[in-house]
Amino acid sequence: MTTISSIHHIAVVVEDIDQALVFWQDALGMELQKVEEVPSEKVRVAFLPVGDSEVELVQPTEEESGTFKFLRDKGPGLHHLCFEVENIDQMLLRLKEKGIRVVNETPIQLPGRKMAFIHPKSSSGVLVELYQLTD
Repeated sequence: MTTISSIHHIAVVVEDIDQALVFWQDALGMELQKVEEVPSEKVRVAFLPVGDSEVELVQPTEEESGTFKFLRDKGPGLHHLCFEVENIDQMLLRLKEKGIRVVNETPIQLPGRKMAFIHPKSSSGVLVELYQLTD
């Protein structure tokens, strides 16, 4: 059986990464590892490592994105919790067999990783991401 190996990251949706870093980096003293554009998701992401996990600040870059709609409807704040798994394909199959509603029927393949989301209606209102490193 595939298992969850760790909390990979916690994602916080923000209106402006540079403005949000005033709190996360300047006030809390967290180190900014990098900021990158993720065109497939229509977001810009800042990565702030914390131990073996990280906080990701996620800023939508296009109004058509799901992240923009989330920000518009709910405001800034916790967006999702991400768990690293050993085998994302097996985990998705197991979840679907148990009747869990998933956003992605098959994982999204990105450089060095695969990811898929579980619908919040199946997880007590929390958007959950599954993440498998492939390199």
